[in-house]
Amino acid sequence: MKITAQTVVFDASDIHAESSFWASVMGGEVHREEDWHTVSVRGEPQLAVQLAPDHQPPQWPEGRPQQIHLDLDVEDIAVAHTEVVELGAEVLEMAAGAQRFNVYADPAGHPFCLCWK
Repeated sequence: MKITAQTVVFDASDIHAESSFWASVMGGEVHREEDWHTVSVRGEPQLAVQLAPDHQPPQWPEGRPQQIHLDLDVEDIAVAHTEVVELGAEVLEMAAGAQRFNVYADPAGHPFCLCWK
């Protein structure tokens, strides 16, 4: 088997909010089709958002499991934290002790982590 591409796809009931959020976080742009948006960075597809009208977001850490999440390594956690919150992310968990990541939810409720060294 030869895999020619791979795509992480988020389900969302509001694909405009979801794809715009990730395009802004990643410094990319959205290519829109009716029920499918692709987020590209420097012309390369990075992820996609598929319309799922009945999408039920994960309820992390209790309830429905997170299903899938992204870990994004950042240079400056303070700057990255402010930016994702201003873009619409919800803070789910702030780092404690030796933990080197914060957990957020995107507009559709999918958890993601901002990590630092």
